[in-house]
Amino acid sequence: MNSMFTKIVRIFLGVILVVFGANKFLHFIPMDAPDLNTPAGDFMNSLGSTGYIFPVVGVLEVIIGALLLLKKWIAFALILLAPISINILLFHLFLDIPGLSVALLIVVFNSILIFKHWQQYKPLFY
Repeated sequence: MNSMFTKIVRIFLGVILVVFGANKFLHFIPMDAPDLNTPAGDFMNSLGSTGYIFPVVGVLEVIIGALLLLKKWIAFALILLAPISINILLFHLFLDIPGLSVALLIVVFNSILIFKHWQQYKPLFY
């Protein structure tokens, strides 16, 4: 796999995570409120009412994105991102189909980078 390609994927994924993670608690990108008459709206409203899920996930996304952009602990950052990206994909797959393309992009980019760093994960399976 071309290292320039993986560098671009790493930087692009890092930027996406920093921007959308920071938006979870700074609200600088205007987002429509979820329609409460849909299962996606019900789900988002119940998560938001806890008061901690979105800020915690936002902080994790910013930290993971910063690690990717700074090229520090990449294998660790990708493993932290895996459950988040899978949940993003499942949310859009089952509750909000229009956002599925971005979710797929995040999962594919995460998978590409995990594949690139697979040698660092091999000891976990022996």
